[in-house]
Amino acid sequence: MSSKLLADAMLGKLARWLRMLGYDTLYMRGADAKIAHRARAEDRVLLTRDHELAKRRGLRTVLIDAQTLEPQLEEVIAAVGPPPSDARARCMACNVPLRPITKDEARPHVPPYVAQTHERFQRCDQCGKVYWEGSHWHGIQARLNEVLADVPPQEE
Repeated sequence: MSSKLLADAMLGKLARWLRMLGYDTLYMRGADAKIAHRARAEDRVLLTRDHELAKRRGLRTVLIDAQTLEPQLEEVIAAVGPPPSDARARCMACNVPLRPITKDEARPHVPPYVAQTHERFQRCDQCGKVYWEGSHWHGIQARLNEVLADVPPQEE
């Protein structure tokens, strides 16, 4: 199945976490017809909790049953496969792959303490947001590792 995804309005948090894993994941709110049209036009797998939307003809869908994040991630990975081994994290805001930048490039865009205490930074070339592995990163990484622990390695 395609790893290009489109998450509907009920799955914004899931979309952000899939982006961290490197999945090309659009997030869209609005009328079901517009969401379905975009999924078809861009050959994306639609992630939804809406049973009626999932039944629309001509759509490839993953009906998300789980209520919480980790089981939702597991459902997506089971349906579309693990993220590509060479996938880069994507901007949580706009879905563009992040690009590593130097500390000097990051310095004007981060708090002084962050510039002093961190070495690795990434930036979104579309919105300009700069990312770094802050104190919350270890918790995020632990949650992702738990989800990915049972995923078989991707064949090359």
